[in-house]
Amino acid sequence: MDPYTPRVRTGARKKNLTLSAKEYHKVTDTIASVRRNRHYVEDELVEDIDVRVHASRESARKRRDEPSFEAERSFVRAPLNSRVVSSSGHKDKGKGKARDTSLYDVPVEIQEALILEDLLYVLMGIEGTYITYHPDYSPDDEDPLNGIRFVIAPSLDPSLRDLVERILPLATYYTAITAFIESRSHIDFGLVNHALCASMRDMLKDYQTLLSQLEHAFNTSPQFTLQKLWFYVHPTLHTLSLLYLLITDLATADDPTAELSSSSSDVSDAEEDERNEALGLGGAKLKAVLSEIKTTTLGVNGGASGIAVKGGEVLAILHERMQSMSGDPAARELYGALLRDAGKPYVEMVQAWIRTGKLIDPYEELLVKESKFINRGTLEMDYTDEYWERRYTLRDGSTSGGSSKQHQAGVPPPRSVGGRLPGGACIPAVLERWKHKILLAGKYLNVIRECGIEIRRDPGQEDDGDLSMDDERFYKCIEDAYTHANRTLLQLLLRDQQLIPRLRSLKRYFFLSQSSFLTHLLDLSHTELRKSAKSASLVKLQSLLDLALNTDAQGEDAMFREDVKVTMANSGLYEWLLTVVNVSGLEDGDAAEGHGHAHESQKKEREKDKDDKKQMLAIDALTLDYHVKFPLSLVISRKTILRYQLIFRFLLHLKHVEQSLSSMWIEHKTTPWRRATRPRGTGPEAGRQTPQTPQLPPKDWHSEFENWRKRVFLLRARMLAFIQQILAFTTFEVLEPNWRKLEGKLEAGKVETVDQLLRDHVDFLDTCLKECMLTSSKLLRAYSRLIVTCSTFALYTASFTKSANNAIAAADTPDGDHSMAKRWDILGKFETNFNHWFKVHLDCVQFYASSENVSLLPLVVRLNSIKSMP
Repeated sequence: MDPYTPRVRTGARKKNLTLSAKEYHKVTDTIASVRRNRHYVEDELVEDIDVRVHASRESARKRRDEPSFEAERSFVRAPLNSRVVSSSGHKDKGKGKARDTSLYDVPVEIQEALILEDLLYVLMGIEGTYITYHPDYSPDDEDPLNGIRFVIAPSLDPSLRDLVERILPLATYYTAITAFIESRSHIDFGLVNHALCASMRDMLKDYQTLLSQLEHAFNTSPQFTLQKLWFYVHPTLHTLSLLYLLITDLATADDPTAELSSSSSDVSDAEEDERNEALGLGGAKLKAVLSEIKTTTLGVNGGASGIAVKGGEVLAILHERMQSMSGDPAARELYGALLRDAGKPYVEMVQAWIRTGKLIDPYEELLVKESKFINRGTLEMDYTDEYWERRYTLRDGSTSGGSSKQHQAGVPPPRSVGGRLPGGACIPAVLERWKHKILLAGKYLNVIRECGIEIRRDPGQEDDGDLSMDDERFYKCIEDAYTHANRTLLQLLLRDQQLIPRLRSLKRYFFLSQSSFLTHLLDLSHTELRKSAKSASLVKLQSLLDLALNTDAQGEDAMFREDVKVTMANSGLYEWLLTVVNVSGLEDGDAAEGHGHAHESQKKEREKDKDDKKQMLAIDALTLDYHVKFPLSLVISRKTILRYQLIFRFLLHLKHVEQSLSSMWIEHKTTPWRRATRPRGTGPEAGRQTPQTPQLPPKDWHSEFENWRKRVFLLRARMLAFIQQILAFTTFEVLEPNWRKLEGKLEAGKVETVDQLLRDHVDFLDTCLKECMLTSSKLLRAYSRLIVTCSTFALYTASFTKSANNAIAAADTPDGDHSMAKRWDILGKFETNFNHWFKVHLDCVQFYASSENVSLLPLVVRLNSIKSMP
């Protein structure tokens, strides 16, 4: 193939070829003899050059043979580096500079031959005679990833200089790339960097093969010229320039200001150098020490973030380079090949995770992170959904709901404000929309493995060979693995672990769908529940619960009753709910102030709690607990059990107050409340009374006592009606419809993923809490006052009966009854309190029904049926 020859050089070439044939052959024979016979030439200049070339090669051979601590350490630290010749140790002057390298008196043909020989050395990173290192170059000061800069002897002919300057960037690119391969082959940089370096090393082999062929042509072909060299290396120049741009991005990824600092350091002014020298900060040795410290601190540790550029971040940078250079077919092909090669370890780790549930990521390069301190052993003692949420997470902190938790512990800060995350936390753009399926597929399989079940591969899944990140089969593999793992775990939960019967038992025991056992329990433990929460015996209460369950539960109702346990809460229901609602309802701006007030109030509450716990009755602290094992503990977790307990305590209080008011109604059927009274002076003894005895109007005491009894009956009836309406609304219009929806989803197979199952379960409980009015502070405050008023009124049953007996007995005495005013006063306080908080509660319910919670509209109708007293 004929070499491409620039026009300028063509004109100069023709001018030189006007020699006679004899002179022309003499010149060409001289050039050929220089090339073939290095040890014997007639020209003194060529002889000197030959001696220096041999000296340079001999010294290079000796340097290679000498044992080097750096080489040994490099081999131990990064075995792959033994394949690459290190370019960081150029401390000699190559072929020597002991003589004058002037080419002013040398013919152009000889200059071309000499410069060709130099170029073959320089293109391998070895300093030549007429092409030397830049005067400012120092192996100790320079960053090897910037490459070595070369300068040309000023005496070289301008016609040759132009082509040499075009070729010289190849040497800079080559030395930078070899330095990058050497540094990133360290073990700490991970498998992706190792694969990238291996791919680059293969490309450099082609480059080295080209140089070997060019050297052979130089030694054997008299027609080999500088123009031919340029013709052959020109395509390689573009390839190495693309590699150089890539390694520059990778080298500066952990420090965005590195390029600016390096460029500014190159142009440091003389005044600053003098100042550093005066302060003792100058000198090559000190700079070498500082450079070593910087390399040690930032080289592997990854700069300020403490994480090296590795794993997903390398693939993300490669993908960004490929996208930005998409208009260049050669660049797209080159970066695409590098992305496929570097992504192979990443793809293999992803496949191992989604197919077996095993996370094999020794260098923390994958997008999935494992928290090894959370294991199944902690679940057996205190089962929570922490295993599910925090054992395996995405390194970038994002969740399936679309939110990101980059502020949480364990998520590294970005390289720069708004920049990419470091290391494995940086997810390649092509995997961004697949990251949650990758996480869940392995997480599902991991739960199955924890249950001791052997994971069988999906028979419909093809055995794909080598996959890459630009292969559609890879993403089909992710989808198939996600579907298979999800289907397997759902079957495990719904069929093998009997999830639906478990949820039905929770509804039976906590939502009181069949509450005969609770009525039986309250009757059996009436005496024990009247004690304080600290004095009540949990062992006795548990035995009474087991007796009630064994007596009343039959068939399916008796399933899982051994998992129901009695426990005592640490605080009152409504006080705890108000605290939770107030804290969770704080705005961001008021958070600090709210925490301050909460901290002060907590001290007061702690002091009160000591007294409250003594005064809190066992009935107010009584609650149930439910024990399940892994993997059901992922669905029935502590967070969901807490929600069940809140609803149970709410219903228990309603049932207890209803039972107390019903007992009061039974008490009101006794003689003191049903006995007819007569006014004084209307009986047989009335005629024998003396006129001097003062007498009240006959109907005053009778009417007043009858009215008092009627008002007590009416207030008790209104309270009972209020409790029964709340209880009916909660059970028939909140809990039962929402449970039917959840049960229908599970039985119809509409729940497709385990995460959807968890979300639907929690959403069901949250909806029940909201529609039961347990998430609004205003409704809670009014409702708690009403419940306290009703329960206190029920406690006055014996007092009211005693007062009625005293009134009837005093009516038969001559002095009459003088305590009627006190009775009216006590009853009036109950009526005023109940009427006030009933109106407040009704107004709040109407407001929330019209603005936020439409499901409260039936309750508005129910409460309006309870007429207020005049």
